Amino acid sequence: MPAVDPIIRPATSDDLPAINAIYNEEIRTGVATWDYEPWTLEARERWFQDHDPAEPVLVAEVDGQVVGFAYLSLYRPKFGYRFTREDTVYLDPLFQGRGLGRRLLQALVDQARGRDIRTLLAVIESSNEASIALHERLGFVRCAHHHEVGYKFGRWLDSVDLELRLSAGGPDEA
Repeated sequence: MPAVDPIIRPATSDDLPAINAIYNEEIRTGVATWDYEPWTLEARERWFQDHDPAEPVLVAEVDGQVVGFAYLSLYRPKFGYRFTREDTVYLDPLFQGRGLGRRLLQALVDQARGRDIRTLLAVIESSNEASIALHERLGFVRCAHHHEVGYKFGRWLDSVDLELRLSAGGPDEA
């Protein structure tokens, strides 16, 4: 399939039904998320309200249709992790393999570089070779493999952690 030239932009509340549809399809059919129950639109709205400029939500739009989304979130809530974010990228299955994931992830990395963020992390189900390869193409390196830490569809799942150290962000204390 040929690459498409999407519009990558900040998400708005009008995008939430499309974001929710993409995510809920992955819940039903895939292992990129280990959620079991589809999200309600009300839950998605609360999730969106919890994101601030340090945790942007972006969408990929093609011909006026939201076909993917990506966001940064706190890696962990403890104060010492405040300079670290986790990235997440989801695409409509019909638009995978067209370069949209790369465009979304690159936009997140660019936004992280413009904020007080030192390290980006990705936690990816280990059989998701496309997502792992995408992250590695953008400079992420594997830093951990967790065995049988998830369970879905009657089988144990592993996760792989990848990290991207940014050249700035956070204090440089001796």
